[in-house]
Amino acid sequence: MSGKKTSDAVLDRLMRLHPKVIDLSLGRVERLLERLGHPEERLAPVVHVAGTNGKGSLLAFLRAMLEAAERRVQVYTSPHLVRFHERIRLTGGLIDEAALIALLEHCEEVNGPEAITFFEVTTAAAFLAFAEDPADILLLETGLGGRLDATNVIARPRLTAITPIALDHQQFLGPTLEAIAGEKAGIMKPGVDCVVGPQEPAALAVLEKHAAAVGAPLFAHGRDWTFQATADGFRYEDAQGPRDLPRPGLKGAHQIANAALAVACAAQLADFGLDEKAVAGGIASASWPARLQRLTKGPLVEALPEDWEVWLDGGHNPSAGAALAESVSQWKRKPLYLILGMMKRKEPQNFLRPLAPWVKAVRGIAIPGHDECHSAGDLAEAAIEVDVPSAKAALDVQSALGDLIRSEKKPARVLICGSLYLAGAVLALNEDVEPMRTAG
Repeated sequence: MSGKKTSDAVLDRLMRLHPKVIDLSLGRVERLLERLGHPEERLAPVVHVAGTNGKGSLLAFLRAMLEAAERRVQVYTSPHLVRFHERIRLTGGLIDEAALIALLEHCEEVNGPEAITFFEVTTAAAFLAFAEDPADILLLETGLGGRLDATNVIARPRLTAITPIALDHQQFLGPTLEAIAGEKAGIMKPGVDCVVGPQEPAALAVLEKHAAAVGAPLFAHGRDWTFQATADGFRYEDAQGPRDLPRPGLKGAHQIANAALAVACAAQLADFGLDEKAVAGGIASASWPARLQRLTKGPLVEALPEDWEVWLDGGHNPSAGAALAESVSQWKRKPLYLILGMMKRKEPQNFLRPLAPWVKAVRGIAIPGHDECHSAGDLAEAAIEVDVPSAKAALDVQSALGDLIRSEKKPARVLICGSLYLAGAVLALNEDVEPMRTAG
């Protein structure tokens, strides 16, 4: 007797339709979208976002602002943390199981046996879901890069935005900052405004050159808008003058830059009712899992001694390590320990180097369910190489936490970091994410 049909089973089949997880191209997804009747042409106005760091946080701020303005908002993000459903947010909440299964199976049937990557076929399914769900706006995050990303089939988005660009995924996007910026710039479209967040000069030069070549007006940080942290939040300024805004709902000093970029985007979306109240309210209320998130329940929290804290962050590249270091440098009162898991394609030394001065010890762990991750021992060795005072391997998160508790007699902070896959495993154990909505 067959078991109950699940989206996980369909997703597992879709994963096998291409020998590679990543194979950047637009041909396969364009072929499938044509067979599906071009759902990408029936979407709500699209805000298309690329960049290396801060894409999810930017979308969280924009979503909160737009919902504060009582707009019907859809959101497409990746990867998911706990369940695939997190990637497809409809106006009523996360897509439900029955609808997801139906969409995935339809795309699987229409595609047939032809090669297509997991991200391409699931993006096509997401476009079908969005096309059938009336909305005012769709916030669309690229998966990887921009120029050849499966989301880059929207002929004329309402707005594009590029978050800070840094070295990451060099094996797919190119070895230099300039090469990566060129790939991210590929989402720009003729006549469509592009809001650009803070960039290294080399990356900004590439973006400006590409914008001029395609005829995309730029609204760039440092030239058209600026921001500065204040005691109570931050000050944003553009041609309309200065605005004082509240402290972001997302934790970490780096979130001020993400919130300011959201304000710059909101300035280009005036026709969506983003007045001062909606913008300020969205900044203060935004939430996004695994972005310097303090865990508040579950087995890990219950295991903590009094006055201990456990935090979670999915950052995994050098610039994310630097952003985390800026935040934890303010954590003066308690010693800081890291529990670290990272995928093999990431360089742990470069992630850890900016964090090392603030960390008392590291416990390296393998990421559960992922063979392509660094071993716990390799991560411990990497921590010692960048002068973390103490580091060793642990079996898993629970044993790492237990070891730290036994070694430290005073209240401490523990930061679990290095991978969104690790963050997802921890959230599944402790916090989970928003419950799936009920169909209808």
